[in-house]
Amino acid sequence: MPQNTRDIKRRIKSVRNTSQITKAMEMVAASKLRRVQDAVQQSKPYLAKLQDMLANLSQSARHVKHPLLASRPVRRVGYLVITADRGLAGPYNAQVIRAALQEFGKKDKTTFSIFAVGKRGRDFFKRRDYPISSAVVDLADSPTYHSIRHLAEEIVGAYERAEFDELYFVYNEFINAVSQRAVVRKVLPLDSLTEGQPQSNRLYEFEPDEEAVMAALLPRYAETLVYQAVLDAKASEHAARMTAMGNATDNAKDLISDLTLSLNRARQAAITTQIAEIVGGAEALR
Repeated sequence: MPQNTRDIKRRIKSVRNTSQITKAMEMVAASKLRRVQDAVQQSKPYLAKLQDMLANLSQSARHVKHPLLASRPVRRVGYLVITADRGLAGPYNAQVIRAALQEFGKKDKTTFSIFAVGKRGRDFFKRRDYPISSAVVDLADSPTYHSIRHLAEEIVGAYERAEFDELYFVYNEFINAVSQRAVVRKVLPLDSLTEGQPQSNRLYEFEPDEEAVMAALLPRYAETLVYQAVLDAKASEHAARMTAMGNATDNAKDLISDLTLSLNRARQAAITTQIAEIVGGAEALR
């Protein structure tokens, strides 16, 4: 056979091996997505109940003052930017970084600080000298509260110490397995905690007192919001990787089909050439 057919066969083999890898990565991402979705579903009732309870408590203890509830003049802003540690997830990381850059705009770098989750975001902003206050990398595929607790406590503590005056989350919100949306969401202060909540007629007795109860629950609620955002972002990451690897597998199949067609054409051309040579030789012997 001509050299051309050998090259095509070699390329078909290479593409087929690649498609097997991408197919395996798609299946692994789908499995991880199911586990994280379960964790998200399990955490939502806790968060909703905590939010409802705090909203009712806030109505009963309106005179209580807490740093997480207080709005103050905005001199400095904090951003929690959640990306992945790895690539091969389609536009997942690019969407978050683009949304963050749009939010930063032309702000002076001294007026905001970044709390980064994921190597992609951390490395991107570090190379461009953006102010990174803290970073968490190498999170598990199904993060636990313990794995981000230190970061959550650091963020909440920094806000309570007035190191920044507003906190925003920048991450990919999980909509479904094929759709994720980059969002910028204001989280602190919690001054909107009671918005949309009906007036409660419940009467609460506080032990030891209102301030102590709110001081214990409000930071825990804010930390839970951080954990929920990380879980949501992880679900989006696995979904984006599953979609990207599925598309790569489909593209590999299309390429193999085109290469197989080219191989058959090359074989036919070789056979036609050989037949022509044989017929030409036979005619010469007559």
